[in-house]
Amino acid sequence: MKVIISGGGTGGHIFPAIAIAQELKRRNRATEILFVGARGKMEMEKVPQAGFEIVGLDVLGFNRISIWKNFSLPVKLLKGIYQAFAVLKKFKPTIVVGVGGYASGPTLFMAQRMSIPTVLQEQNSFAGKTNKLLGKRAKTICVAYPGMERFFPKNKIVLTGNPVRQDLKDLDNKKAEAAIYFGLDSNKATVLVMGGSLGARTLNETMASNEKIIEANPHIQWIWQYGKQGISQYQNKNLGLQGQVTSMPFIDRADLAYAMADVVLCRAGALTISEILITEKPAILIPSPVVAEDHQTHNANALHEAGAAILIRDEDARTQAIPRIIELLNHTELIQRMKAAQAKLAKPEAANAIVNEIQRISEAAA
Repeated sequence: MKVIISGGGTGGHIFPAIAIAQELKRRNRATEILFVGARGKMEMEKVPQAGFEIVGLDVLGFNRISIWKNFSLPVKLLKGIYQAFAVLKKFKPTIVVGVGGYASGPTLFMAQRMSIPTVLQEQNSFAGKTNKLLGKRAKTICVAYPGMERFFPKNKIVLTGNPVRQDLKDLDNKKAEAAIYFGLDSNKATVLVMGGSLGARTLNETMASNEKIIEANPHIQWIWQYGKQGISQYQNKNLGLQGQVTSMPFIDRADLAYAMADVVLCRAGALTISEILITEKPAILIPSPVVAEDHQTHNANALHEAGAAILIRDEDARTQAIPRIIELLNHTELIQRMKAAQAKLAKPEAANAIVNEIQRISEAAA
């Protein structure tokens, strides 16, 4: 079997894609896998680090902040489609898997027109426009939430969940190692703050503007991922609270961060949602208001309504999030209820279920 996995742009697309590739290789080492990403995006670094080959397309996503930057979008899209055609013709995949992100649109668009079977992995509870269009010709759409027949043909939908990194599935006995890794006290309550691989300005400003409250609660310690965008402002500052706050642009050992955390403060991207469900970490979710179709709010609402997380709006985060975290840490009964709700929603075998679909469709097409 020869498989192309296309997508990326953020960790939310890249790490599930890598989890799928790893499961494919686990089942059959002879499977050939090629990633197709967007040139200049983080997948061009993270995928080779995971041991897989990747090629990059010259594609861009729609810029929702600076509209004038979208003038070159049609030209880039046409170029990306041509490049995708060249990659498909050369590699000759048995099947193409789209995980979302800039590169998945051109790659799956061309694959479908070349009569190559395609599988979509829709990570969010609200499907984007590109995936809705691609879903019409896809053989199967693997989804993480029920009710997705609003967006896709019902007979093509398989509820699989979102794949997460294998090392997050077993956090037992990692807390002591985590405390050493982050330079924290294993006996203190710990809050993990992360806004994704690029960072989140709201979460960073929430931490910075609540320094006095954080300092007034020395029994609580913090792991703070401020992201690539926060390097110039927050690198090595730790809010001046050395020993209580450990900050960094990117957390390379996510397993140790989750092992250490008692509560998570985060955005509501699909990958983050899946990780907190798998690790059963009570969470306060601050959905980003500037993402396609406001999908993070839909993701967060799904957990909030199930009692698996607390939802705070972006505009309220700076004043409400930190006090709410402190309140939650003192509410043992609520924490246990949230963990129980998360356990019901978690799908730890998502990668396995998705690869089952990939193999089924490949065999049918042979």
